Amino acid sequence: MPPILNAQNISKRFGATPLFQGIFFAVHEGDRIGLIGPNGAGKSTLLAMLAGEQEPDTGEVAFRKRARVGYVHQISEYPSGITVRSTIEEAMANAAVPDNEREQRLRETLGRAGFADHADSTGESMDAEAGSLSGGWRKRLAIAEALVLKPDVLLLDEPTNHLDLEGIEWLEGLLEAASFAFIVVAHDRYFLENVATEVVELNRIYSDGLMRLKGSYSKFLEGREAWLESEQRAQEGLRNRVRTEIEWLRRGAKARTGKSRARTDEAGRLIRELSEMEQRAVKGVAQIDFTATDRRTKRLLSAEAISKELGGRTLFRDLSFTLTPGTRLGLLGLNGTGKTTLLRILAGELQPDAGSVEFAANLRVVYFDQAREHLDPTQTLREGLGAHGDFVIFRDRPIHVAGWAKRFLFDSGNLDRPIASLSGGEQARVLIARLMLQPADLLLLDEPTNDLDIPTLEVLEESLTEFAGALVLVTHDRYLLDRVSTAVLGLDGQGGAQLYADYWQWEAAQSARPVPAQKAAPPPTRSAPLKKKLSYLEAREWEQMEARILEAEQAVEEIRAEMQSPEVVSDGPRLHSCYQRLQAAEKGVELLYARWAELEAKQV
Repeated sequence: MPPILNAQNISKRFGATPLFQGIFFAVHEGDRIGLIGPNGAGKSTLLAMLAGEQEPDTGEVAFRKRARVGYVHQISEYPSGITVRSTIEEAMANAAVPDNEREQRLRETLGRAGFADHADSTGESMDAEAGSLSGGWRKRLAIAEALVLKPDVLLLDEPTNHLDLEGIEWLEGLLEAASFAFIVVAHDRYFLENVATEVVELNRIYSDGLMRLKGSYSKFLEGREAWLESEQRAQEGLRNRVRTEIEWLRRGAKARTGKSRARTDEAGRLIRELSEMEQRAVKGVAQIDFTATDRRTKRLLSAEAISKELGGRTLFRDLSFTLTPGTRLGLLGLNGTGKTTLLRILAGELQPDAGSVEFAANLRVVYFDQAREHLDPTQTLREGLGAHGDFVIFRDRPIHVAGWAKRFLFDSGNLDRPIASLSGGEQARVLIARLMLQPADLLLLDEPTNDLDIPTLEVLEESLTEFAGALVLVTHDRYLLDRVSTAVLGLDGQGGAQLYADYWQWEAAQSARPVPAQKAAPPPTRSAPLKKKLSYLEAREWEQMEARILEAEQAVEEIRAEMQSPEVVSDGPRLHSCYQRLQAAEKGVELLYARWAELEAKQV
């Protein structure tokens, strides 16, 4: 059977700069492709071409006869006045779905996306205004809008942006059960590992413009590493050959014979080939390095029994914790459970309804805002990067703005571009660049990973793990959260909050919870999967489990010993606090043992 989509030798440039050139890309039945690449490589442009919404400068994209293509854009916006229901009805009308099929297909599609006849605690109403939905529910609607067409291939551009963890798991389940082919642009590494059976990296380092490998994301990493090693050996061999030919050319041929002319031509070809290989090998990675102050204070911030209501609902109640240098606290919970609200309280932008937040004297707080409201779209890139004149001040020394821009992968020729014209990933890098100029005791980061490419995420992870101050992080990137956080605080949005050792412990606790009575179990769409061996990520988790259990048990013993000390026994409030910590620690150990048993059972 011919491919559903077939891109032949396509190229695209903006101005004098080629985005990509000479790309060949086919999509067949059953393909489950993860598309990755650095910011600016052209992933969104390539997806738009495969959807037929953009034309290549050269080459062509051919579609199989009567092929249906669904396309979910990176940004999902809806005009005012239209509802969830009318959005799907319009999509079906445009696709000429028969009238007698529309109502059933609408209910089936919106039901799978989590929408209900009436809004409840588990989902939004089908009659809700589309433009008033949260970012996560607008993304669900956009996916439903594409699914209602019953596509042969679904193209998704950064679909995990704005989805909470429940939404990401919903999308993973949908794609794992999909009968259609799909291409998904994503930077969420756990998501890629779970849904893709083939990974394509669009990158100028490859002579063909891209690398395409069968297998999971972890298998792709292994294959790419092998290719890089092979390329490095080939480049070194070519460099040695060029060195030999250059020495021969310098000596000069004694006779201009046909043989010597052929060798001269071959030397020129080898020099050009080496130059092209070296140019492709140059990789730009943002240099992220948050600066901590030299503060030696042990306690930076203390929250004592704080509570907050919003819209008549208690987000959290009697919440207490302390942040010290080296604390890296992750906040977990569904959209609307109060993560951003809690960050704003810690930043001093909001006041709790009850309780208090005590800040260390002259505490320096740096806040990365999810909405990026601290960026003025009318400013130029130069102003957005924090330049005063031609210089920025980083760690008490001036750096020319052109050099500072280059550190974050911006061309100095674009310093007068308005921020509004930058991509989402570029705007995130601008905000990080400006925040880096501010020495901090406490970093508050609200979804800093949205739109960032994987190489930049890896640099961000390194910077955060090395940051000497305290960090509170909200992110739906499970890989980054797992790597960076030393503890996570789970919010249920109904007043409850619980401390966990890590993301996996929180996830195990969520799976152990009973399904709410009002949420009916979805109808079975496929037979139960057979048991299978551990995935790459599960194997890594299982290998670390024994050490994590030992560490958790040691923490329990330390709390017990603390409770038996005379100064704690005689201090009622402190003894009560120790008892609460002991209960949480013991529950953590139980969850770890349960997870260990679950992983071992999968290997049977």
